[in-house]
Amino acid sequence: MNYFQKMKGFTKSPPGPSMSEVAWSWLGAFLGISAVSYTHFNLLSQSDLVMIIGSFGASAVLIYGAIKSPLAQPRNLMGGHILSAVIGVFCYQAFHNQMWLAAALAVATAIALMHITKTLHPPGGATALIAVIGSDKVHALGYLYVLVPVALGAGIMLIIALLVNNMSPKRQYPEFWF
Repeated sequence: MNYFQKMKGFTKSPPGPSMSEVAWSWLGAFLGISAVSYTHFNLLSQSDLVMIIGSFGASAVLIYGAIKSPLAQPRNLMGGHILSAVIGVFCYQAFHNQMWLAAALAVATAIALMHITKTLHPPGGATALIAVIGSDKVHALGYLYVLVPVALGAGIMLIIALLVNNMSPKRQYPEFWF
């Protein structure tokens, strides 16, 4: 097959979700992001800690909206974020004088290691990148970034995913743990 012909695709778009599926996804995302952002804005507002990062929005899409995806499973959510956070902090600390290099190394290495460890979670790439390009507040956290906001925030979102996704008789989460 010719290189450009591959870009046409080979199947039709899948059918859209039911309104019930949309409602459950909305509820999960609302509650998950509410819990993390409430903690950020109300419980940690007087500290130097942050609790919410942009990659949690992408995780919400997966763990509340695409719950059957291998990329949305607990192993991937937690492992992908935590591994990527460690890599991002390392790359920032080692290469902060060359931010372009730190950013590229963080994302590429996070993807490679998530593949190797079977924890591929696309928002993990953003988690690694945020560790590099984040604010001074994020940089000041150092490896604490791995625990707060990353592990704690992803853990809160996972608990809510377990609760909300299993309330519907038509949904089951997770597909697998390990």
